[in-house]
Amino acid sequence: MSELTTFFELLTVFVLAVFVGFEMISKVPTTLHTPLMSATNAIHGIVLVGAIIVTIELLTPAHALATPLLTVIAIVAVTLGTINVVGGFAVTERMLQMFKKREPGKK
Repeated sequence: MSELTTFFELLTVFVLAVFVGFEMISKVPTTLHTPLMSATNAIHGIVLVGAIIVTIELLTPAHALATPLLTVIAIVAVTLGTINVVGGFAVTERMLQMFKKREPGKK
């Protein structure tokens, strides 16, 4: 398998993952976004682990696929995955704070 074929296979998987993710998120009603956020954090965590593994593989000097474009894509994937997981947990924490009982005398 040539490097170019492997590159296009990986790029195809990446583009399809972007389309599937966009379609999945855009079809969820806004009232269900927050409850689903905590469940999807685990999925995003798996995506983040996969992106980290791919990035480590690409940054290994002996790896034949270590092109600058793939390295940039992998680093962007790790960065966006991290932002997504951290943001998801922040929103979930804020949602859980809304359900806590307030102490008497405090607004």
